[in-house]
Amino acid sequence: MFRKHRMLFPILIFAAVIFGGVLAGGLKSAVGAEERSEYSDLELLTDVLTIVSRSYVEEVSMKDLIYGAINGMLASLDPHSSFMPPEMYKEMQVETTGEFGGLGMEVTIRDGILTIVSPIEDTPAFRAGLKAEDRIVKIGDKPTNDLSIVEAVDLMRGPPGTDITIFIMREGFERPREISLVRENIKIKSVKGRMLEDGFAYAHITQFQERTADDLHKLLKDLRGESNGALAGLILDLRNNPGGLLDQAVKVSDTFLAEGLIVYTDGREEGSRMRFEATATGTEPTYPIVALINGGSASASEIVAGALQDHGRAVLLGTQTFGKGSVQTIIPLSDDSGLRLTTARYYTPNGTSIQARGITPDIPVPPGEIKSTGDGSHFREKDLKNHFEKENASDGKEPPNPKKKFLLSPQDREDFQLMRALDLLKGLQIFQDKERRPAA
Repeated sequence: MFRKHRMLFPILIFAAVIFGGVLAGGLKSAVGAEERSEYSDLELLTDVLTIVSRSYVEEVSMKDLIYGAINGMLASLDPHSSFMPPEMYKEMQVETTGEFGGLGMEVTIRDGILTIVSPIEDTPAFRAGLKAEDRIVKIGDKPTNDLSIVEAVDLMRGPPGTDITIFIMREGFERPREISLVRENIKIKSVKGRMLEDGFAYAHITQFQERTADDLHKLLKDLRGESNGALAGLILDLRNNPGGLLDQAVKVSDTFLAEGLIVYTDGREEGSRMRFEATATGTEPTYPIVALINGGSASASEIVAGALQDHGRAVLLGTQTFGKGSVQTIIPLSDDSGLRLTTARYYTPNGTSIQARGITPDIPVPPGEIKSTGDGSHFREKDLKNHFEKENASDGKEPPNPKKKFLLSPQDREDFQLMRALDLLKGLQIFQDKERRPAA
């Protein structure tokens, strides 16, 4: 999860690095003991830069040394803080609009191991069967144990049509498995949806990009039009959604909440302490919602799931989410590079931090498989000799029901969690209908 930062911050520390000998020496007499200690540490860094620049076996540019120092500094903080050279920063800006080159998966460093947060639907990574929690142990011929997140992503990015091989470990694997992939120009449609049955809609958010909330509003409006102007229930699919823009997570949550706190962040700087409240404008009707989550639901999708759960607006069904409860601020630097820095933790409306914990579903449902409960060989009354015919029978066919349309695809029917969510929505509708009936 990250938020955009429009301000330019002077990188004074690196000016001090370059001119450290003069700067530190000139200021020592004017600062206290604690500050002198800090400048002594800075002087140590300048000493190392000078020694490496002068004595390393091969000539290295000062810019490469400084970039390396920045990378090392950020890698020591947390898995999500990173430095982006100009070309990578530019690509990141393009990525948030929904198009970039690569394999189509979000990765992080977990316990020192490069780990897949989530493959993005309909990408090379997704079609190859890669899953959340898969550990990438090697990219090509390079082991990943010593790679930063930026270095790993850089290796996996490349021109569309080029081949790459990665080696993954998964629970149950005895040894790393080799996966061959072809890079593609990844174009992500962040919101997809359709009617499953009359009254029951399905909306899948694959990632939170610049137009996600607007696209969701348009989809829901179209689905209401297909359902005679009103929905009986909605399945909001947040599975394998690795996150994205904080403001879009807030707007999506606000779509279903008329009031109350959505999320708040807490950090050291005043600008990192924010609260986001729901408004009544544009709120969807209060039809039942079942939100699907799993281990690939991270960051922005956890914000939405947490807000809807805490306000009792949706029932969460699926498995525990990933547990990324931190906010990254993107800070542009003076040479067109960028800094992705963790500046805050976020909390659900009830004050729960999900960092390294995740969101717990209300109804735990593993992916599973839908299996037939019988072979159709059971006898029924109509199979018995001399059975009574049903009353008012005509041609033996069931009377048509013009209101019922079955739009479920074979893929839908094989999705165990989706079918459980649909059954739950139907049950809620039946219960609500019974409550509305007048007493006899």
